[in-house]
Amino acid sequence: MPYTTPEQVGLSSADVLNFYKDLERFHFSTHSVVMMRGDKIFSEAYYAPFTADFKHRMYSTSKSFVSIAVGFCEQDGLLSLDDPMTKFFPEYKNENWDAKLLETTVCDMLMMETSMEKNVTWFSSGTSDRTEVYFRKKSDKHSGCINSYDSSGSYMLGVIVERVTGKPFLDYLKEKVLCEIGFSPDAYCILAPGGHSFGDSGVMCTSRDLLLFARFVLNGGTYNGKRYLNEDYIKAATTMSVCTDDYGFATNSSHGYGYQFWGAPEGCFATHGMGTQVSLCDPKHDFVFVITADNQGFIGHYDLLYEALYRNIIHRFSDAPLSEDGAAEKALRSFEANAKLFSLSADSIPPFFREISGKTFFCDPAPMGWKWFRFDLEDGTGTLTYENKQGEKSFRFGIGHNEFGKFPETGYADTVATVPVPGHRYDGAFSADFPEPQKLRIRVQIIDKYFGNLGMVFGFKDADRATVRMKKTAEYFLMEYDGLMNAHAK
Repeated sequence: MPYTTPEQVGLSSADVLNFYKDLERFHFSTHSVVMMRGDKIFSEAYYAPFTADFKHRMYSTSKSFVSIAVGFCEQDGLLSLDDPMTKFFPEYKNENWDAKLLETTVCDMLMMETSMEKNVTWFSSGTSDRTEVYFRKKSDKHSGCINSYDSSGSYMLGVIVERVTGKPFLDYLKEKVLCEIGFSPDAYCILAPGGHSFGDSGVMCTSRDLLLFARFVLNGGTYNGKRYLNEDYIKAATTMSVCTDDYGFATNSSHGYGYQFWGAPEGCFATHGMGTQVSLCDPKHDFVFVITADNQGFIGHYDLLYEALYRNIIHRFSDAPLSEDGAAEKALRSFEANAKLFSLSADSIPPFFREISGKTFFCDPAPMGWKWFRFDLEDGTGTLTYENKQGEKSFRFGIGHNEFGKFPETGYADTVATVPVPGHRYDGAFSADFPEPQKLRIRVQIIDKYFGNLGMVFGFKDADRATVRMKKTAEYFLMEYDGLMNAHAK
């Protein structure tokens, strides 16, 4: 893909840099940003340790890939959007197949106007077949009437694609369009129990892959002048015909829903994935924006992102190129080249913590199941050692910067969601600061096939007594690191 300066596409380098600075000011945990106008990329940044080649988990942005796969299946005559969804699952028929479910069509599923208000939580169901879980309860409402976010419904759409094509839905998309437009041939999707793709959350691809996908959709199903998918489907998929807001609030989710695509302000549309996996398409300015990040637990981060994006970028576009600004572009390119993953910020170790360094604290019974912990602090770094139900563990953290390593808990899932893998650990980034003279805070960022945030706050009453709170935001892992406990030195 051609590369150019912001000025050549009608935007100042200073405005682009201001956008990045806003993300820093918000304390976003950004992993990558790519921006394109027309067929030219004008800004691209990867926040170390992330790189352009990293296959990033796209979470619910995966749903939009499923939608396009459904469109190709319709085009190939493999299904109709008016087909009842139960048509594709005859072996799962049970007493819960009521009239509301039987009336639910593929199109209802695409628009998240299914018969389900709230699905059975499959993560903790212990199932060996996620598809079966969808039919464990009766319907809640008439389909085609009320939008309810139905992630499992998106998964079922992916299963339908795989049943009618006989192959993983992402492989089908690669054959139809993705590989021909430059998508990574080794991109893949995490599986769900039972062998089907985790299509509502599991696509693993690069940021540029997502950019290519979004460009294809913004082009109305064409790429480099060649039509791949019929225009009618793309138009319906990206037309926000579904109401997503019961109150009329002005939030990022108030702009409607299409076929697994979200509406965005001023006629834009977008893909959204948990933690801020976003591609936004702006038809008016022929602009595609991609960001990957992990802002799970950050309430309101989508609204902050959109506010910064529209103020600094979309509202600043000119219809003609601007005069080049060498100094501003140099500053922008320097930021792009030196961007780093967010970390907590600290300058030095407070005197109190030099006193408790090396001291063992024994824990009262608590949900985390810790027996004891100890900090060993030195200039610039520290080590937290503790014993929990798995035994003795430790990790190293940076004081005011990230240290990178394996999170010590073992047995988490890998390529099949929810299925434990003995000994398997996730890559993490670990930083710490001292928000008060007798308080130490650790931020753990899981940066693997699965993303998650863990905050650990150690507050000390004195050199012998402490209260510890841990809060995690992650999808079905880190459960062992959530709760409150008291501890004391003997």
